[in-house]
Amino acid sequence: MASTPSRLAWLDALRGPAALAVVLHHSGWTFVPGPWAEVDRRIDVGTWGVFVFFLVSGYIIPASLERRGDLRAFWVGRAFRLLPLLLVALGLALLLAYAGAFALHPGLGTRPAPLVALGNVTMLQELLGVPAVVDVMWTLSYEMAFYLLAVALFATGQAHRSAAVATVLVAVAVPLGLLMTGPVIRGRADLVAALLAVAVVAVVVVSARSRGAARTTAAVTGGVLGLVLVILGSRIGPWQGLTILALMFAGTAVYRAEQGTIRWRTAVAAVLAVTACGLPAKDDPGWAPAIVLAVVFFGGAFLLRHRRFPRPLAHLGVISFSLYLLHPLLLRVSPNLVTFLLVLVPLCHLTHRLVEAPAQRLGRRLARRRAPAHPPVPETPGSPPVPDPAPDLVPGQRPLST
Repeated sequence: MASTPSRLAWLDALRGPAALAVVLHHSGWTFVPGPWAEVDRRIDVGTWGVFVFFLVSGYIIPASLERRGDLRAFWVGRAFRLLPLLLVALGLALLLAYAGAFALHPGLGTRPAPLVALGNVTMLQELLGVPAVVDVMWTLSYEMAFYLLAVALFATGQAHRSAAVATVLVAVAVPLGLLMTGPVIRGRADLVAALLAVAVVAVVVVSARSRGAARTTAAVTGGVLGLVLVILGSRIGPWQGLTILALMFAGTAVYRAEQGTIRWRTAVAAVLAVTACGLPAKDDPGWAPAIVLAVVFFGGAFLLRHRRFPRPLAHLGVISFSLYLLHPLLLRVSPNLVTFLLVLVPLCHLTHRLVEAPAQRLGRRLARRRAPAHPPVPETPGSPPVPDPAPDLVPGQRPLST
Protein backbone atom coordinates (compact mmCIF):
# COMPACT_ATOMS: atom_id res chain seq x y z
CA MET A 1 0.00 0.00 0.00
CA ALA A 2 1.05 3.59 -0.46
CA SER A 3 3.16 4.65 2.52
CA THR A 4 1.27 7.92 2.97
CA PRO A 5 -2.43 8.55 2.34
CA SER A 6 -1.76 11.56 0.10
CA ARG A 7 -4.82 13.71 -0.41
CA LEU A 8 -4.29 13.37 -4.16
CA ALA A 9 -3.11 9.75 -4.33
CA TRP A 10 -6.59 8.79 -5.49
CA LEU A 11 -5.92 10.62 -8.75
CA ASP A 12 -2.91 8.39 -9.43
CA ALA A 13 -5.17 5.43 -8.70
CA LEU A 14 -7.57 6.76 -11.33
CA ARG A 15 -5.02 7.45 -14.02
CA GLY A 16 -3.37 4.03 -13.84
CA PRO A 17 -6.48 2.02 -14.79
CA ALA A 18 -7.48 4.72 -17.30
CA ALA A 19 -4.14 4.39 -19.11
CA LEU A 20 -4.37 0.59 -19.05
CA ALA A 21 -7.89 0.81 -20.51
CA VAL A 22 -6.60 2.73 -23.52
CA VAL A 23 -3.69 0.29 -23.88
CA LEU A 24 -6.08 -2.67 -23.64
CA HIS A 25 -8.41 -1.12 -26.23
CA HIS A 26 -5.71 -0.73 -28.86
CA SER A 27 -3.91 -3.99 -28.11
CA GLY A 28 -7.22 -5.85 -28.19
CA TRP A 29 -8.03 -4.58 -31.67
CA THR A 30 -4.46 -5.35 -32.78
CA PHE A 31 -3.96 -8.87 -31.41
CA VAL A 32 -7.45 -10.30 -30.72
CA PRO A 33 -9.86 -8.29 -32.90
CA GLY A 34 -12.62 -10.90 -32.93
CA PRO A 35 -13.19 -11.27 -29.17
CA TRP A 36 -12.47 -7.59 -28.61
CA ALA A 37 -15.22 -6.57 -31.02
CA GLU A 38 -17.71 -8.24 -28.68
CA VAL A 39 -16.40 -6.17 -25.78
CA ASP A 40 -16.29 -2.93 -27.76
CA ARG A 41 -19.88 -3.07 -28.89
CA ARG A 42 -20.97 -3.17 -25.24
CA ILE A 43 -18.60 -0.51 -23.89
CA ASP A 44 -15.86 1.49 -25.57
CA VAL A 45 -13.09 0.80 -23.05
CA GLY A 46 -10.70 3.28 -24.67
CA THR A 47 -13.26 6.07 -24.51
CA TRP A 48 -13.90 5.23 -20.86
CA GLY A 49 -10.18 5.64 -20.17
CA VAL A 50 -9.82 9.01 -21.85
CA PHE A 51 -12.99 10.31 -20.19
CA VAL A 52 -11.50 9.45 -16.81
CA PHE A 53 -8.38 11.40 -17.83
CA PHE A 54 -10.51 14.38 -18.83
CA LEU A 55 -12.30 14.39 -15.46
CA VAL A 56 -8.96 14.23 -13.64
CA SER A 57 -7.60 17.14 -15.69
CA GLY A 58 -10.71 19.17 -14.99
CA TYR A 59 -10.35 18.54 -11.28
CA ILE A 60 -6.66 19.38 -10.89
CA ILE A 61 -5.58 21.83 -13.62
CA PRO A 62 -7.50 24.88 -12.28
CA ALA A 63 -6.31 24.03 -8.76
CA SER A 64 -2.73 24.04 -10.02
CA LEU A 65 -3.24 27.33 -11.84
CA GLU A 66 -4.69 29.01 -8.77
CA ARG A 67 -2.04 27.60 -6.48
CA ARG A 68 0.65 29.20 -8.61
CA GLY A 69 -1.29 32.40 -9.22
CA ASP A 70 1.06 33.12 -12.11
CA LEU A 71 0.35 32.39 -15.77
CA ARG A 72 4.03 32.24 -16.66
CA ALA A 73 4.64 29.52 -14.09
CA PHE A 74 1.58 27.63 -15.29
CA TRP A 75 2.57 27.64 -18.97
CA VAL A 76 6.20 26.83 -18.20
CA GLY A 77 5.00 23.92 -16.09
CA ARG A 78 2.74 22.68 -18.87
CA ALA A 79 5.51 22.85 -21.45
CA PHE A 80 8.02 20.91 -19.35
CA ARG A 81 5.44 18.31 -18.34
CA LEU A 82 4.14 17.49 -21.79
CA LEU A 83 6.58 18.50 -24.51
CA PRO A 84 9.71 16.46 -23.60
CA LEU A 85 7.99 13.08 -23.79
CA LEU A 86 5.88 14.25 -26.72
CA LEU A 87 9.01 15.16 -28.70
CA VAL A 88 10.55 11.78 -27.85
CA ALA A 89 7.40 10.01 -29.05
CA LEU A 90 7.30 12.04 -32.27
CA GLY A 91 10.97 11.30 -32.94
CA LEU A 92 10.54 7.58 -32.30
CA ALA A 93 7.48 7.46 -34.56
CA LEU A 94 9.39 9.09 -37.41
CA LEU A 95 12.38 6.77 -36.93
CA LEU A 96 10.16 3.69 -36.90
CA ALA A 97 8.34 4.95 -39.98
CA TYR A 98 11.67 5.47 -41.76
CA ALA A 99 12.59 1.88 -40.85
CA GLY A 100 9.28 0.62 -42.18
CA ALA A 101 8.04 -0.51 -38.77
CA PHE A 102 5.39 2.16 -38.20
CA ALA A 103 2.68 3.39 -40.54
CA LEU A 104 2.15 7.14 -40.43
CA HIS A 105 -1.18 8.71 -41.31
CA PRO A 106 -1.35 8.87 -45.13
CA GLY A 107 -2.43 12.51 -44.95
CA LEU A 108 0.89 13.56 -43.43
CA GLY A 109 2.63 13.35 -46.77
CA THR A 110 0.11 15.65 -48.44
CA ARG A 111 0.39 18.55 -46.01
CA PRO A 112 3.23 21.07 -45.67
CA ALA A 113 5.89 19.78 -43.27
CA PRO A 114 6.04 23.05 -41.25
CA LEU A 115 2.29 22.91 -40.67
CA VAL A 116 2.43 19.27 -39.61
CA ALA A 117 5.26 20.08 -37.18
CA LEU A 118 3.49 23.16 -35.81
CA GLY A 119 0.20 21.35 -35.35
CA ASN A 120 1.72 18.36 -33.58
CA VAL A 121 4.15 20.27 -31.36
CA THR A 122 1.43 22.69 -30.21
CA MET A 123 -0.81 19.63 -29.67
CA LEU A 124 -3.60 21.36 -31.60
CA GLN A 125 -3.50 19.09 -34.66
CA GLU A 126 -6.86 17.47 -33.93
CA LEU A 127 -8.58 20.87 -34.03
CA LEU A 128 -6.64 22.21 -37.03
CA GLY A 129 -7.43 19.43 -39.47
CA VAL A 130 -3.80 18.27 -39.40
CA PRO A 131 -3.03 14.53 -39.12
CA ALA A 132 -1.37 13.40 -35.89
CA VAL A 133 1.99 11.63 -36.01
CA VAL A 134 0.84 9.41 -33.11
CA ASP A 135 -2.90 8.88 -33.29
CA VAL A 136 -3.61 8.96 -29.53
CA MET A 137 -2.49 12.61 -29.47
CA TRP A 138 -6.03 13.67 -30.32
CA THR A 139 -6.91 13.96 -26.62
CA LEU A 140 -4.09 16.47 -26.06
CA SER A 141 -5.81 18.93 -28.38
CA TYR A 142 -8.82 19.06 -26.07
CA GLU A 143 -6.50 19.38 -23.09
CA MET A 144 -4.96 22.43 -24.74
CA ALA A 145 -8.35 23.97 -25.45
CA PHE A 146 -9.29 23.41 -21.80
CA TYR A 147 -6.06 25.07 -20.61
CA LEU A 148 -6.83 28.12 -22.75
CA LEU A 149 -10.35 28.40 -21.37
CA ALA A 150 -9.25 27.82 -17.77
CA VAL A 151 -6.58 30.53 -18.09
CA ALA A 152 -9.14 32.96 -19.54
CA LEU A 153 -11.53 32.36 -16.64
CA PHE A 154 -8.70 32.71 -14.12
CA ALA A 155 -7.41 35.96 -15.63
CA THR A 156 -10.89 37.53 -15.56
CA GLY A 157 -11.73 36.36 -12.04
CA GLN A 158 -14.48 34.04 -13.25
CA ALA A 159 -12.86 30.72 -12.37
CA HIS A 160 -15.55 29.98 -9.78
CA ARG A 161 -18.15 29.61 -12.55
CA SER A 162 -16.99 26.14 -13.57
CA ALA A 163 -20.37 24.48 -13.05
CA ALA A 164 -22.14 27.14 -15.11
CA VAL A 165 -19.53 26.88 -17.87
CA ALA A 166 -19.92 23.08 -17.99
CA THR A 167 -23.70 23.37 -18.24
CA VAL A 168 -23.62 26.07 -20.92
CA LEU A 169 -21.07 24.20 -23.02
CA VAL A 170 -23.06 20.99 -23.09
CA ALA A 171 -26.32 22.88 -23.68
CA VAL A 172 -24.77 24.59 -26.70
CA ALA A 173 -23.24 21.31 -27.86
CA VAL A 174 -26.60 19.71 -28.62
CA PRO A 175 -27.98 22.22 -31.18
CA LEU A 176 -24.54 22.77 -32.72
CA GLY A 177 -24.13 19.03 -33.09
CA LEU A 178 -27.46 18.79 -34.87
CA LEU A 179 -26.64 21.70 -37.19
CA MET A 180 -22.98 20.92 -37.94
CA THR A 181 -22.20 17.45 -39.20
CA GLY A 182 -18.44 17.88 -39.40
CA PRO A 183 -15.54 20.26 -38.84
CA VAL A 184 -15.24 23.50 -40.78
CA ILE A 185 -11.44 23.61 -40.43
CA ARG A 186 -10.39 20.57 -42.40
CA GLY A 187 -9.01 19.34 -45.68
CA ARG A 188 -6.39 21.62 -47.15
CA ALA A 189 -7.14 24.81 -45.22
CA ASP A 190 -3.43 25.07 -44.56
CA LEU A 191 -3.17 28.84 -44.21
CA VAL A 192 -6.10 29.04 -41.79
CA ALA A 193 -4.70 26.21 -39.69
CA ALA A 194 -1.24 27.76 -39.59
CA LEU A 195 -2.57 31.20 -38.62
CA LEU A 196 -4.69 29.74 -35.84
CA ALA A 197 -1.76 27.74 -34.44
CA VAL A 198 0.50 30.80 -34.52
CA ALA A 199 -2.21 32.87 -32.85
CA VAL A 200 -2.52 30.37 -30.00
CA VAL A 201 1.25 30.36 -29.47
CA ALA A 202 1.25 34.17 -29.49
CA VAL A 203 -1.48 34.55 -26.88
CA VAL A 204 0.17 31.98 -24.62
CA VAL A 205 3.48 33.85 -24.80
CA VAL A 206 1.88 37.25 -24.24
CA SER A 207 -0.29 36.04 -21.35
CA ALA A 208 2.78 34.44 -19.75
CA ARG A 209 5.06 37.46 -20.11
CA SER A 210 2.67 40.38 -19.62
CA ARG A 211 0.80 41.89 -16.72
CA GLY A 212 -2.39 43.87 -16.30
CA ALA A 213 -4.66 44.55 -19.24
CA ALA A 214 -2.30 42.98 -21.78
CA ARG A 215 -2.26 39.72 -19.83
CA THR A 216 -6.03 39.67 -19.46
CA THR A 217 -6.61 40.49 -23.13
CA ALA A 218 -4.24 37.76 -24.27
CA ALA A 219 -5.80 35.21 -21.89
CA VAL A 220 -9.33 36.01 -23.03
CA THR A 221 -8.27 35.85 -26.68
CA GLY A 222 -6.75 32.45 -26.00
CA GLY A 223 -9.96 31.24 -24.39
CA VAL A 224 -11.99 32.40 -27.39
CA LEU A 225 -9.55 30.68 -29.75
CA GLY A 226 -9.75 27.45 -27.78
CA LEU A 227 -13.55 27.46 -27.90
CA VAL A 228 -13.65 28.37 -31.60
CA LEU A 229 -11.19 25.60 -32.43
CA VAL A 230 -13.33 23.00 -30.68
CA ILE A 231 -16.53 24.20 -32.36
CA LEU A 232 -15.14 24.62 -35.87
CA GLY A 233 -12.25 22.20 -35.96
CA SER A 234 -13.19 19.16 -33.88
CA ARG A 235 -12.81 16.10 -36.09
CA ILE A 236 -15.44 14.28 -34.03
CA GLY A 237 -17.88 17.18 -34.37
CA PRO A 238 -18.93 20.01 -32.03
CA TRP A 239 -21.35 17.87 -30.00
CA GLN A 240 -18.69 15.41 -28.92
CA GLY A 241 -15.98 18.07 -28.75
CA LEU A 242 -17.94 20.43 -26.51
CA THR A 243 -19.07 17.48 -24.40
CA ILE A 244 -15.41 16.71 -23.70
CA LEU A 245 -14.76 20.32 -22.66
CA ALA A 246 -17.89 20.30 -20.50
CA LEU A 247 -16.79 17.06 -18.87
CA MET A 248 -13.51 18.67 -17.84
CA PHE A 249 -15.32 21.67 -16.36
CA ALA A 250 -17.61 19.24 -14.54
CA GLY A 251 -14.47 17.82 -12.93
CA THR A 252 -13.54 21.37 -11.95
CA ALA A 253 -17.00 21.83 -10.40
CA VAL A 254 -16.32 18.84 -8.14
CA TYR A 255 -13.11 20.53 -6.98
CA ARG A 256 -14.98 23.79 -6.36
CA ALA A 257 -17.57 21.99 -4.26
CA GLU A 258 -14.87 20.20 -2.28
CA GLN A 259 -13.24 23.55 -1.51
CA GLY A 260 -16.57 25.10 -0.50
CA THR A 261 -16.64 27.63 -3.35
CA ILE A 262 -19.92 26.29 -4.71
CA ARG A 263 -22.63 24.07 -3.27
CA TRP A 264 -22.48 20.35 -3.79
CA ARG A 265 -25.90 20.30 -5.41
CA THR A 266 -24.63 22.77 -8.03
CA ALA A 267 -21.65 20.58 -8.84
CA VAL A 268 -23.75 17.41 -8.97
CA ALA A 269 -26.30 19.12 -11.23
CA ALA A 270 -23.51 20.14 -13.62
CA VAL A 271 -22.11 16.58 -13.73
CA LEU A 272 -25.58 15.14 -14.38
CA ALA A 273 -26.33 17.71 -17.09
CA VAL A 274 -23.08 16.98 -18.90
CA THR A 275 -23.67 13.24 -18.66
CA ALA A 276 -27.28 13.44 -19.88
CA CYS A 277 -26.56 15.74 -22.83
CA GLY A 278 -23.42 13.84 -23.78
CA LEU A 279 -25.01 10.39 -23.95
CA PRO A 280 -26.57 10.79 -27.43
CA ALA A 281 -23.57 12.72 -28.84
CA LYS A 282 -22.28 9.67 -30.71
CA ASP A 283 -24.21 6.93 -32.49
CA ASP A 284 -22.15 4.13 -31.00
CA PRO A 285 -23.46 1.55 -28.49
CA GLY A 286 -20.21 1.71 -26.52
CA TRP A 287 -20.14 5.52 -26.15
CA ALA A 288 -22.93 6.07 -23.60
CA PRO A 289 -21.80 3.33 -21.16
CA ALA A 290 -18.27 4.76 -21.34
CA ILE A 291 -19.43 8.21 -20.20
CA VAL A 292 -21.61 6.86 -17.41
CA LEU A 293 -18.99 4.47 -16.08
CA ALA A 294 -16.27 7.15 -16.26
CA VAL A 295 -18.38 9.48 -14.11
CA VAL A 296 -19.22 6.67 -11.69
CA PHE A 297 -15.59 5.55 -11.47
CA PHE A 298 -14.39 9.09 -10.84
CA GLY A 299 -17.08 9.63 -8.22
CA GLY A 300 -16.27 6.36 -6.46
CA ALA A 301 -12.56 7.19 -6.31
CA PHE A 302 -13.40 10.66 -5.01
CA LEU A 303 -15.42 9.17 -2.16
CA LEU A 304 -12.44 6.95 -1.30
CA ARG A 305 -9.88 9.73 -1.69
CA HIS A 306 -8.79 9.58 1.97
CA ARG A 307 -8.03 5.86 1.79
CA ARG A 308 -4.68 4.26 1.02
CA PHE A 309 -4.19 2.77 -2.43
CA PRO A 310 -1.96 -0.12 -3.59
CA ARG A 311 1.52 1.10 -4.49
CA PRO A 312 1.61 -0.66 -7.91
CA LEU A 313 -1.65 1.02 -8.86
CA ALA A 314 -0.29 4.42 -7.87
CA HIS A 315 2.90 3.77 -9.85
CA LEU A 316 0.87 3.04 -12.98
CA GLY A 317 -0.66 6.47 -12.50
CA VAL A 318 2.80 7.99 -12.26
CA ILE A 319 3.89 6.53 -15.61
CA SER A 320 0.47 6.82 -17.25
CA PHE A 321 1.50 9.53 -19.73
CA SER A 322 4.29 7.28 -21.02
CA LEU A 323 1.86 4.35 -21.15
CA TYR A 324 -0.61 6.43 -23.09
CA LEU A 325 1.76 8.05 -25.57
CA LEU A 326 4.22 5.24 -26.27
CA HIS A 327 2.03 2.15 -26.45
CA PRO A 328 0.92 2.74 -30.09
CA LEU A 329 4.59 2.67 -31.13
CA LEU A 330 5.34 -0.53 -29.25
CA LEU A 331 2.24 -2.16 -30.70
CA ARG A 332 3.70 -1.92 -34.19
CA VAL A 333 6.90 -3.77 -33.29
CA SER A 334 5.54 -6.38 -30.86
CA PRO A 335 5.03 -9.90 -32.21
CA ASN A 336 2.23 -10.80 -29.77
CA LEU A 337 0.16 -9.52 -26.85
CA VAL A 338 2.29 -11.15 -24.12
CA THR A 339 5.53 -9.59 -25.36
CA PHE A 340 3.79 -6.24 -25.74
CA LEU A 341 2.56 -6.19 -22.13
CA LEU A 342 5.84 -7.50 -20.68
CA VAL A 343 7.88 -4.78 -22.39
CA LEU A 344 5.48 -1.84 -22.09
CA VAL A 345 5.52 -1.18 -18.33
CA PRO A 346 9.34 -1.40 -17.88
CA LEU A 347 9.80 0.80 -20.95
CA CYS A 348 7.43 3.44 -19.61
CA HIS A 349 9.06 3.32 -16.18
CA LEU A 350 12.36 4.04 -17.92
CA THR A 351 11.03 6.93 -20.01
CA HIS A 352 9.44 8.47 -16.94
CA ARG A 353 12.73 8.30 -15.02
CA LEU A 354 14.92 9.50 -17.90
CA VAL A 355 12.66 11.95 -19.73
CA GLU A 356 9.61 13.06 -17.77
CA ALA A 357 10.98 13.41 -14.23
CA PRO A 358 14.13 15.41 -15.14
CA ALA A 359 12.13 17.73 -17.40
CA GLN A 360 9.56 18.28 -14.66
CA ARG A 361 12.26 19.18 -12.15
CA LEU A 362 13.78 21.64 -14.61
CA GLY A 363 10.36 23.15 -15.29
CA ARG A 364 9.78 23.69 -11.57
CA ARG A 365 13.12 25.43 -11.17
CA LEU A 366 12.44 27.74 -14.11
CA ALA A 367 8.93 28.49 -12.87
CA ARG A 368 10.20 29.39 -9.40
CA ARG A 369 12.75 31.88 -10.70
CA ARG A 370 10.07 34.46 -11.38
CA ALA A 371 7.37 33.26 -9.03
CA PRO A 372 5.47 35.96 -7.10
CA ALA A 373 7.30 37.12 -3.99
CA HIS A 374 4.20 36.54 -1.85
CA PRO A 375 1.47 33.91 -2.11
CA PRO A 376 -1.15 35.22 -4.54
CA VAL A 377 -4.65 36.02 -3.42
CA PRO A 378 -7.08 33.48 -4.92
CA GLU A 379 -8.86 35.02 -7.87
CA THR A 380 -12.07 33.08 -7.22
CA PRO A 381 -14.45 35.36 -5.30
CA GLY A 382 -15.42 33.91 -1.96
CA SER A 383 -13.07 30.95 -2.17
CA PRO A 384 -10.87 29.72 0.67
CA PRO A 385 -7.08 29.77 0.25
CA VAL A 386 -6.08 27.41 -2.51
CA PRO A 387 -4.35 24.23 -1.23
CA ASP A 388 -1.07 22.97 -2.58
CA PRO A 389 -2.14 20.04 -4.74
CA ALA A 390 -0.15 18.11 -7.28
CA PRO A 391 0.73 20.67 -9.96
CA ASP A 392 -1.00 19.05 -12.92
CA LEU A 393 -2.27 15.53 -13.21
CA VAL A 394 -2.54 15.23 -16.92
CA PRO A 395 -1.71 11.63 -17.88
CA GLY A 396 1.81 10.89 -16.74
CA GLN A 397 2.27 13.21 -13.81
CA ARG A 398 2.26 12.38 -10.08
CA PRO A 399 1.53 14.46 -7.00
CA LEU A 400 4.36 16.73 -5.90
CA SER A 401 6.82 15.25 -8.39
CA THR A 402 5.63 17.01 -11.50
